[in-house]
Amino acid sequence: MNCAQRLIQLLEAYGVDTALGIPGVHTIELYRALGQSGLVHVTPRHEQGAGFMADGYARASGKPAACFIVTGPGMTNIATAMGQALADSVPMLVISSVNPRQTLGHGQGRLHEMPHQSEMLAGVSLFSHTLHDPAALPEVLARAFAIFESARPGPVHIEIPLDVMVAPASEDPHTPARVFPPAPAPEALALASDWLSSSKRPLILLGGGTAAASEAARALVERLDAPTFTTINAKGVLGRDHPLDLGATMSLPAARRLAADADVVLALGTELGETDYDLVFDDGFRLDGRLIRVDIDPEQLGRNQAADLAILAESGQAMRGLIGHLPKAAARDGAERVAAVRRAMALDKDSELAPYVPLFATLRNTLPEALIVGDSTGPVYAGNFLASMPAPRRWFNAATGFGTLGYGLPAALGAALARPELPVIALVGDGGLQFVLGELGTARDLGRPVAVIIWNNDGYDEIRRYMSLSEIPHLGVDLAAPNFSAIALAYSCRHMSVTEPASLADALGQLDKASSPLIIEIDAAAWAASL
Repeated sequence: MNCAQRLIQLLEAYGVDTALGIPGVHTIELYRALGQSGLVHVTPRHEQGAGFMADGYARASGKPAACFIVTGPGMTNIATAMGQALADSVPMLVISSVNPRQTLGHGQGRLHEMPHQSEMLAGVSLFSHTLHDPAALPEVLARAFAIFESARPGPVHIEIPLDVMVAPASEDPHTPARVFPPAPAPEALALASDWLSSSKRPLILLGGGTAAASEAARALVERLDAPTFTTINAKGVLGRDHPLDLGATMSLPAARRLAADADVVLALGTELGETDYDLVFDDGFRLDGRLIRVDIDPEQLGRNQAADLAILAESGQAMRGLIGHLPKAAARDGAERVAAVRRAMALDKDSELAPYVPLFATLRNTLPEALIVGDSTGPVYAGNFLASMPAPRRWFNAATGFGTLGYGLPAALGAALARPELPVIALVGDGGLQFVLGELGTARDLGRPVAVIIWNNDGYDEIRRYMSLSEIPHLGVDLAAPNFSAIALAYSCRHMSVTEPASLADALGQLDKASSPLIIEIDAAAWAASL
């Protein structure tokens, strides 16, 4: 057994079932081993697509996929996707080749050579490790999976020199250790429960760290009868239309008034960062009450908002522990307070959101169980306010964190791999889709009924709006979209053009009638005119 074969054996032991990558001369040995395994391999059209697919796979399933990436340009290509995963705490295992050990750092002009590949990737990963000895491989993978399972997750990069990849490796069986995340200190739970029990106006903030504990989240929210904000990555944790859920509306004035008025705030598994709480970028989200923060990352406990009580723990354990400490539910008129904020926000009557209200109503009525993956585009920004999902891991997008374009389509394909029982929708703009048009070929290869909804406004409309608000001429943002119908034909995908909600519903009804992707193009101007 060589090191490449040992790697595949260990990945299977850790439960990895999917590998994403484009074969290259430096990764051939990985593919020799992969062909002898039970892992499913998917070939994207670009290494960035591999990273975004792994991101979508992990967000939809809660577990990492592996990316097999070639030295040099493959790694620079995937770096953007790793940056997005790092910003949103998404587990991703990136395995790459690198030139032989004796050549590293010598600048000899070898194929795919980089001066310091590992150092470059260290900036977009939790750690980047060069494997110098096959015997160290189990330890390095154990370190990666310990982070995935018991700490704030993110991308991990392991590079294997070409000579190490073919070196002999141990054939001894490896049983991964059972790893448990940190539990909250009992005295911290007792103090937090005292503060929450005596609170008159409690508020709960649920972040993506609570996605795996939706049952405990609902029980805690209801026990406290507390208005609750669920961030973009926590959407669906309380289920659809929960009477205490205000969604990801923390950037809106009425929601901010509620937050500032709270006397005790419990924040669980959330960065309290700009792209969740300050989408209008004015630093206007304020917490004046006592702040209890629960996070699996000790450094995060001190960022963005100063805590009065900081609890290092996995959010699910903390929520279950608090429920055990709290007395029986006390009525605090939480649902009435939420209803009042909803009336004040009046999202369904907001002029800026008006084109998108019927869009999300149609998606919900036609495909209520769909998993929706978004790019950075107008409908997605609106959906962060408007969409209500039946369960966690059904709504995620690139409007948070790193904020990259080109995310939606490949991430949706990763989600479709992870959750084949669910309809999957990629919600993209005409500008962002052009970053990754080649991944329509991957969509065709997968044969999954994924709907790609293109909001076509001939350019980068969100930037156009910012330019207008800043009295800047529209330079570089008015771009004629390609003929998406012809592109769909070239990739053997179905294409439908729609201009109003009824025709969108009809188009979505065709999603499960064939195994090829369905491209639904919405003319944004015609859609607005139809309303």
